[in-house]
Amino acid sequence: MVRHVFLTGPPGVGKTTLIQKASERLQSYGVSVDGFYTEEVRQGGRRTGFDVVTLSGARGPLSRIGSDSQPGGPDCRVGKYVVDVTAFEHLALPVLTNACSSSDPRQRVCIIDEIGKMELFSQPFIQAVRQTLSSPGTVVLGTIPLPKGKPLTLVEEIRNRHDVKVFSVTKENRNHLLPDIVRCVQRSRM
Repeated sequence: MVRHVFLTGPPGVGKTTLIQKASERLQSYGVSVDGFYTEEVRQGGRRTGFDVVTLSGARGPLSRIGSDSQPGGPDCRVGKYVVDVTAFEHLALPVLTNACSSSDPRQRVCIIDEIGKMELFSQPFIQAVRQTLSSPGTVVLGTIPLPKGKPLTLVEEIRNRHDVKVFSVTKENRNHLLPDIVRCVQRSRM
C-alpha cells in the first residue's frame, strides 16, 4: 500500500509549484499539513541561491553563490552554491520532529521539498527523513531529483521503498498531475 508520495523531474519543471498547490488543496479539505519547500533567491534577474521556507512562514538560507564555506565547517557546496547547513537544520529539523511527534490520531501530511544534494549534507536531516518515513501517523509528500551521476543513497532508498509512489513531472503533464497527487495523498491517509 502506498503511504508516501514523491515527485521527481528535471530542475525548473514545476515540482515545487505542484507541492505548494497540493498542500493548499489538502489544507482546504481540512488535512493537517506541515513542512517546508525550497525557493529560488534572485537578484537582478539572476539566481543567487535558495531559501528554505516553512509552511508556517519562517524563512532562511539554504545556499548562496559564494567561494567561502562556513567557518570551521566542512566544504558543503553544490556547483557554485555554498550550503548553509546550520540554517537549513534550524528550519527543517523542527518541522520533521513535529511531524513525527503529533498526538493527533488523524494522519498528517509532511511536505519535504526537496531531498537533494544540498539537503543531504546534513546527517541529522537524513536521520529525521528516515524517521518521518517510518512514523505511522505521517504521510510524506516530497520531491526527489532525477537519478544523475553518483546515486544519492537516501534518494535511492526512497525511490525503492514499497510504500512510495513516485510521480514523474514533465512540462507536458505538470498541469494535469495535481488531482492525481492529491487523490494519492488522501488515499495514503486512510
